[in-house]
This record gives sequence, structure tokens and C-alpha cells, in this order.
Amino acid sequence: MNMLSINVNGKSVSADIQPRTHLADFLREKLNLTGTHLGCEHGVCGACTLLVDGVPTRSCITFAVACQQAEITTIEGLDEDEITRELRAAFTREHGLQCGYCTPGMIVSARDVVLRMDAPTEHDIRIAMSGNLCRCTGYVGIVRAIQQVVRDRRARGIAAIPNGNRTRLGPSGAGHAAAGIAPAKLVDAAQAKSAPVENAQAAHAAAASLKDTDWKPQTSFIETFTVAHPVDLVWDFFANIGAVASCLPGASLAGESVDGHVNGQVKIKVGPISAEFQGVADVTRHDATRSGTIVGAGKDKRSNSSTRGLIGYAVKQGDAPNQTKVDLTIGFTLTGALAQFSRSGLIQDVAGRIIAVFVQNLEAKLVHRAEGGTGVEPAIVGEFDAGALMRTMALDYVKRAFGWLFRRK
Repeated sequence: MNMLSINVNGKSVSADIQPRTHLADFLREKLNLTGTHLGCEHGVCGACTLLVDGVPTRSCITFAVACQQAEITTIEGLDEDEITRELRAAFTREHGLQCGYCTPGMIVSARDVVLRMDAPTEHDIRIAMSGNLCRCTGYVGIVRAIQQVVRDRRARGIAAIPNGNRTRLGPSGAGHAAAGIAPAKLVDAAQAKSAPVENAQAAHAAAASLKDTDWKPQTSFIETFTVAHPVDLVWDFFANIGAVASCLPGASLAGESVDGHVNGQVKIKVGPISAEFQGVADVTRHDATRSGTIVGAGKDKRSNSSTRGLIGYAVKQGDAPNQTKVDLTIGFTLTGALAQFSRSGLIQDVAGRIIAVFVQNLEAKLVHRAEGGTGVEPAIVGEFDAGALMRTMALDYVKRAFGWLFRRK
């Protein structure tokens, strides 16, 4: 058992709980705050969304002990909140709810949109709300309700607060209050004047984020591949960051590496969603062990998704004299609209296919280099469509299922 001490809707709460207890279960079963609904319990549907340190958070996949000393605000705690009152009225007028099961999570996420976004278009709102699923309304009334509240508040001179008064990077409930950092509170227009200072603080935190040694990825896995080239050739090739990046579908650099620091972008497509992550990375190499690390962070403005990742690699002698084995350790955190695609099993399957394309491109580049770099540059696969990859994976799954059934017969 662990002792949990948190602040829920303005009241201090302490209790002995099991480490595996999720925040939603604790709130519903121990505190009888049943306004937080449980739907998928996989962090996909958004019905359980509430505020942790002022940040919308999936409580069904958040361990309660991870929120030690955090400020929790459930839908019950937003009864007297100005934005929430306006959203409730707008949802009623625009018929933005039917069965009402998704509504608490919808209101919490919609409140964050109204708070942060100055003049969002319908597309912007749909992207921002894409993590909250509704099986009744078709979303039209929900989008109209949010647009109406934003429009009315801006007309009254109530400005948006960029970043929603969030002044510190890191996962929600990461002990911010315990570290002496004031959590994001329910805010009104009078606080908007502090936004420029908070934006400067957030920018400074972003610049230093790659140096945060306490960061831990949400998802991690290991991959290995082999190429038919000598170890020395492969290790030398890995020293050229630009050449390596060109082998990764959708990746490109914005300039040359400076002391192991690079700026670049990664373009991806997941079904109808296209994203372009602009970011930075720090690259280190260790010649003695033929190993290295790539630590990067980036953000896609269109979907408001952010990612941070760590790739560790080791180049080793393969089973044959002219073979090289490369071991990869991959860890990442993905937030925003694209986070719904970050379930570890799915991502690992997709990553395996991306690595297969990377190896194909790498082989072509290594052959070109082994031949002295003469002639025409080899053609490589440069596009990354995760949607197409997922469709292929689904087809493979169906084929395996039919194969299993027929083998049984």
C-alpha cells in the first residue's frame, strides 16, 4: 500500500491505496466522484478526462500514486467555473449532448480549448477535441457550442491564455506541486496579462528539455536488424547524421549538425491526419563501443501534438564476416491529437515496418558508398503513410487468422 496525498476540488485528501490503482477508480470508488466516467479504459475515448495540475488528463490510464501532491479538478469541481457554466448552456442550446456519457470529458476538454485558443476554426476545434469520442451527436452541436462560447468571450474582451497558464513541461501530476511549482489554477480574464511571462518561461523550459535526465518514455521497445556490409563501413556511415536521416521515411534536416545538435523535421500521415513535427535532436557517438544515442523533441502545430524520443543504437559484428547487426532501443512519449495512435502494440508493429523501410534505404546507400560513391544516387523510399502501413497490418492479421482456422480444420 502507498500513502496518497492530493488535493481534489480544493480539498486535501489522503488515503492508503495500492500502487496499481488508477486515478479514475480512486475518485469514483473512494471519493464517490462519479462524474468522471469510465468508457474504454484505454485512454482513447476521453470520457474520463479531468484536470491534473490544470492539464486535461486521461484518468483511466493515470496511476493515482503518480499524482502525489497534485491538484485534481473533476467535473464536480467545475460547477462554479465561468467557462464551464457557459459551455453547459451552449451545449444545451446546440444539442451537443444526448446520452450524456461523454459529456463530462467533453466539457473538460472544451474548456481547455476556450481557455487557450484565440479564434479557433471548426477544423482547429475538431482537431483539439479529437481525443474525445461521442457515439450520439455527430459532433456538430459540440463544435458549434465551443465556437459560440469562444466567440462570445472574445467579444466581451476576454483574451485567450496561450498554453493555458502551463509553466512547466512534463507529464500531468509529475509532482509539480511538491516541487514548489504552483499548479495551473482555474483562471479568468484578469490573469491573461501574465501570459507573456509564462510563455517566456515555457520557451526556456522547452530549450532545456533535452537535458532533463529525469524524463522517462511512456512506451519503449527493442528492435534489431542486419545489413550485409562490414562493421567499419556501417559505423562510418552512421557518423553522417544527414545521410542516416535521409534513410528514415519522411525525415529531413534543416541544416548541418553543430556539435552533435541538429534541427529537422519528420513528416507522417495517419489516415486523414497529416503531421509535420519540427524539432531538435542531440546526437552522441562512442567509438570505443560503437554505440550512440539520439535524443529529440518536436511539435506539430497543425494537430497540436508533441513528441519526445530516445533512440539508442549499437553496431556489432554479424554472424557472417561481412554482416553487421544493429541493436536499437527506442523510447518515446506522444501527446496531443495523435496520442490516440500511441498504444505500444500498434506502435511497435508500425515501427517494425518503418525500420524495414529504413534498412532498405540504408542498404542502397551503403552499396553506393561501397562502390566509391560514383554514379547516380540510389532511389530510396521517402514517404511515410502510417495509415497505409496499418491497413497492410490489418490485412496481414486477417490472413494469419484465416490460416490459423484452416490449419485447425
